[in-house]
Amino acid sequence: MPNGLEIAKTAIDDFKEIQEYMFLAKEENAQKTYAKLKKKYFSLKALLNVAGVDLTDIDEIKE
Repeated sequence: MPNGLEIAKTAIDDFKEIQEYMFLAKEENAQKTYAKLKKKYFSLKALLNVAGVDLTDIDEIKE
């Protein structure tokens, strides 16, 4: 069973990956894809905030 640190690391990695996909979707003008990714982005951002992770340095989207 993963511990809190492993869960936070996975969420941070997922958060960074979602942001990369959001940049690509925006660049390609893939509006539906971007909207779907944005929902996942907000979910991960909320989870990380509750976990007390400082997103200042890793949040490149800032929405």
